[in-house]
Amino acid sequence: MSGAAMSEPTPPAPVLGFFERYLTLWVALCMAGGIALGQLMPPLFHALGDATLAHVNLPIAVLVWLMVIPMLLKIDPAALKQVGAHWRGIAATLGVNWLVKPFSMALLGALFIGHLFRPLLPTGQIDSYIAGLIILAAAPCTAMVFVWSNLVEGEPHFTLSQVALNDSIMIFAFAPSVALLLGLSSITVPWSTLVLSVVLYIVVPVAVAQLWRRAMLEHGGAAALQRVLRALGPISLAALLLTLVLLFGLQGTEIVRQPVVILLLAIPILIQVYFNAGLAYLVNRQLGEAWCIAGPSALIGASNFFELAVATAIALFGFQSGAALATVVGVLVEVPVMLSVAAIIRRSRRWYERGHA
Repeated sequence: MSGAAMSEPTPPAPVLGFFERYLTLWVALCMAGGIALGQLMPPLFHALGDATLAHVNLPIAVLVWLMVIPMLLKIDPAALKQVGAHWRGIAATLGVNWLVKPFSMALLGALFIGHLFRPLLPTGQIDSYIAGLIILAAAPCTAMVFVWSNLVEGEPHFTLSQVALNDSIMIFAFAPSVALLLGLSSITVPWSTLVLSVVLYIVVPVAVAQLWRRAMLEHGGAAALQRVLRALGPISLAALLLTLVLLFGLQGTEIVRQPVVILLLAIPILIQVYFNAGLAYLVNRQLGEAWCIAGPSALIGASNFFELAVATAIALFGFQSGAALATVVGVLVEVPVMLSVAAIIRRSRRWYERGHA
């Protein structure tokens, strides 16, 4: 550690407002409220759940736009060329996403679902549950990563570049990696879901954000942009919480009907998320990457592209299969667990930067 590094004080964490400070409480209330509303108003949630195109839920897509567009407004396209300076973070994320995560989930699935929890699960669904977990881990997250990256003050240009690179690799590597781990000779990839998800969650919000950003800078300058970003902050968090209500409302029946199965499937998913997030975080620290790169790298390395995973599980095994249920459990734990990972990353900033090369 150099003397210059020692002389630079760690920037103080931004002061959180009342809403942000108690975000964990609001998340818990939204999860419980979603389950309750799903039981009280099933026709409404069935209608929202059926509003899909190529297995992509359109109401959730709109909520994702509300979450990610404020983050994308911060991105200056001219600064994207500087991302190459963070090649170590990109390499760490790619290694975790494609060389570690699918294989670690296969191991955890075999250990927990195939052995430890086997007596507690329906015998005929064991292999299907493991397959669903593998499919979930083989698809790296896309748009939601912008939300997690923003929570840890991640470098937005790095996040955008990493997501775009993952999307490109996914087109070629998703099917072979799933086929290898499932032992299937051919995998039916729902290409329409993959393409539509990338368009809806990446292309459209990026285009909208950049056109909006350019218009604001041309007519009001940087001050206008900052005013809009401050105004959109609460909307972005509200969209995140509404997404939780919708997700838990849509799956409330399954949670009530199979609580033990849901809990047991969640355990290997949780272990896998924390393991891969921690691995990416530590690798970045060892490589000397900045904290603002390590944070989003860890979050991207840990999270999943649940729309693609659910669609693939349904295409391969059927809507009522254990594989489909396992991917849905991934959906349910995604937001709460990623919020907890983001909190750990924020609280460990001083420790990370003390060991930063």
